[in-house]
Amino acid sequence: MQHFSLLIFIFSIFSLLLTSTAISTITPNQNITDGQTIVSDDESFRMGFFTPSNRSPNRFLGIWYNKIQVTTVVWVANRETPLNATSGVLTLTSNGTLILLNHANTIIWSSNSTIAANNPVAQLLHTGNLMIRNQNETVPDNYIWQSFDYPGDTFLPSMKFGMDFVKGLDKYLTSWRSVDDPSLGEYTNRFDSSGYPQILLRKGTRLEFNSGPWNGLRFSGMPNLKPNEIYTFGFEFNERELYYKYELVNSSVVSRFILSTQGILERFIWIERSLQWEIYVRGQRDSCDTYGLCGAYGVCNINDSPPCGCLRGFEPQFPEEWRRGDWENGCVRNVELDCLGGDGFEKLSGVKVPDTRRSWFNVNMNIEECERECLRNCNCTAYGNLDIGRGSGCLIWFDNLVDMRVYAEDGQDIFVRMAASEIDREAKAKERRVKVIVIPILASLIVLLVVCLLAYRKRIQKKNVATVTVDAPENNFTNENTREDWELPLFEFNTIANATNNFSDDCKLGEGGFGPVYKGILEDGKEIAVKRHSKKSKQGLDEFRNEVQYISKLQHRNLVKLLGCCIEEGERMLIYEYMPNKSLNFFIFVDEGKRKSLDWSNRYRIINGIARGLLYLHQDSRLRIIHRDLKAANILLDKEMNPRISDFGLARIMEGSDTQANTGRVMGTYGYMAPEYTIDGIYSVKSDVFSFGVLLLEIVSGKKNRGFRHADHDLNLVGHAWRLYKNRQHLDLMDDTLRGSYAVSEVNRSIHIGLLCVQKYPEDRPDMTMVVLMLGSEVFLLEPKEPGFYTERRRPQEAESSSSNHPQWSSSNNLSVTYMQPR
Repeated sequence: MQHFSLLIFIFSIFSLLLTSTAISTITPNQNITDGQTIVSDDESFRMGFFTPSNRSPNRFLGIWYNKIQVTTVVWVANRETPLNATSGVLTLTSNGTLILLNHANTIIWSSNSTIAANNPVAQLLHTGNLMIRNQNETVPDNYIWQSFDYPGDTFLPSMKFGMDFVKGLDKYLTSWRSVDDPSLGEYTNRFDSSGYPQILLRKGTRLEFNSGPWNGLRFSGMPNLKPNEIYTFGFEFNERELYYKYELVNSSVVSRFILSTQGILERFIWIERSLQWEIYVRGQRDSCDTYGLCGAYGVCNINDSPPCGCLRGFEPQFPEEWRRGDWENGCVRNVELDCLGGDGFEKLSGVKVPDTRRSWFNVNMNIEECERECLRNCNCTAYGNLDIGRGSGCLIWFDNLVDMRVYAEDGQDIFVRMAASEIDREAKAKERRVKVIVIPILASLIVLLVVCLLAYRKRIQKKNVATVTVDAPENNFTNENTREDWELPLFEFNTIANATNNFSDDCKLGEGGFGPVYKGILEDGKEIAVKRHSKKSKQGLDEFRNEVQYISKLQHRNLVKLLGCCIEEGERMLIYEYMPNKSLNFFIFVDEGKRKSLDWSNRYRIINGIARGLLYLHQDSRLRIIHRDLKAANILLDKEMNPRISDFGLARIMEGSDTQANTGRVMGTYGYMAPEYTIDGIYSVKSDVFSFGVLLLEIVSGKKNRGFRHADHDLNLVGHAWRLYKNRQHLDLMDDTLRGSYAVSEVNRSIHIGLLCVQKYPEDRPDMTMVVLMLGSEVFLLEPKEPGFYTERRRPQEAESSSSNHPQWSSSNNLSVTYMQPR
């Protein structure tokens, strides 16, 4: 009896040690009972028994993150055979098989290892992989069994997602049935290798989403899969295996990729600051990612309405269905192929390539060989490069082309087979021959016509539009002795007066630092906006010349278009295309009803558009331009609510490799100006980035930075945002009108990016290239540092006591341009 008591005591001590001590292995005939766990050596993962939620009576054996406060399970052994009590026992047999027993000692799950074992051990690795190996085995791939070969709904770093042709393994994801039930759900995501491999997401047997084939850089249907600071990724396809894999760059980052119960592919990052998982990349982004939405030979463009259209040379198979928005039956050719008659190819650019299940490939061919191969086979419908990074390899389609969509960037080219008559090569050749004959004749006629027009022009005194030469202003970026000429259409004063009903108050749209702005309608019905210089304005000829000089040479969808100017009758007027939705300032800060109507999707699109316009000014235009007065009032909105940056009166050019410049006269708008510009007169692309950051925070919050008031403190909006961020309450910054209609990840990301842009020191701020990348993808965001100009204001009584020594800054919303000498 004493011996029996001693055994019980020893077993109790052993169980206690097993529970309280972090061990990572199980040895043969060692039992793990409910309540006991093993932990990886780095303590990242824990394995044991768990219940999915309080609503579930079932127990499962699984692996979850050990250091994360939110229980997050990454693998489940007995998904289909749950335990209904805490009587489960896990043991490792001497032949290297893990078995799970219930209360009746019945095996309800087994690792089914078939490889002979010699002194086996099961170990939970730092990657979250449960591996059975021989204790003396040092080669990582010589294992008996591993959980990474049998994933559930989670794809972890270092895991190979795909097929092992040698072992006959198919490693794919299956969703949980519900958040309370880890049994097999409706959705599967797995490689299909029947043609050139691609990953197919299915709901039951119905195909929902196609990743597209690997194109050397990424999967064709996942353009947001880009090099980043969080993880590296790669694809391998040979006679032994086919897999996709990703590795974390920084081991301190916690990331997982899951197939949700709703069939959404999502990569998450654990944010310790907010104690929550945040979406980093999402597989399906919009309705164009729905598999085969536009049917055969249809192509989806999310920016079109409706999104589906037919390829050139094709038409809807059933036009009536197409008009009803039913595109399932797709498109058919206008002219059937004639293999013997000589078909050709139409290049289709910037797209996700079609489903490759009926395809053929050759990694050694070039694109010319690929075209010849396609022409030789009458069943070939299209061809393209296999590896777009190298421009090599051949991929050929043999069936209807299905599941294509247009991408604004990161799409690829394919060549669609067309009948020779549809390509119309001969017509193009004739057109070229005609040009050779006609162009010299036309040139002679044009010269003669110009001479006649010049003679006729002398007799004409009145003209609606002519050409004016405006001398460019001399400034610190040009040689003082150099003057350049810029041409711009000139409008007659009477034309503008008639268009604006003689500058009637009924036509007045508003007033800025330059002067009043009027809506006008020309005789041909074209709507215009007229900015008329005010005699009281502090802006003068230099600002007028600046606007003419810069904006007349800029072309971008997110910049306002200057149509011309008027300098008659002592006037200085600028004529722009009319923006029916006025300015962003009007929408957010003036009209409460308009602010409520501006939902998050519109605001996020506006933020992105402003960023792209500013990137064009800083990098992509032929002149590198610093705007210097970016603010809500200078963002106009067209009829589709696309933002247009306007008012280039204070803009400056950066020449060559210059990155910054200095001015003795600081000009801009308080609340938007960067510290180094306000204090020292130093401006650069980074001072525009600061203004953009302020504007972004204003768009998210619906509040002005300058004049912002809060009951708990005297910080401006930037300071308030920084305070909320440090307290992990940054979502409280969001405009109350957006509640319930926003994407949490996008709002969080926008606030984070805004704070990165308003950091105190310019070298800490991202450039606009990085800003556009951060807004348009899920790249990792650095922690922001302290912003500039965020300290608390003086209380009114404090301000009064020091008014004799310090200038008073007006808080009027009408103040648009401020002049002051830098300290």
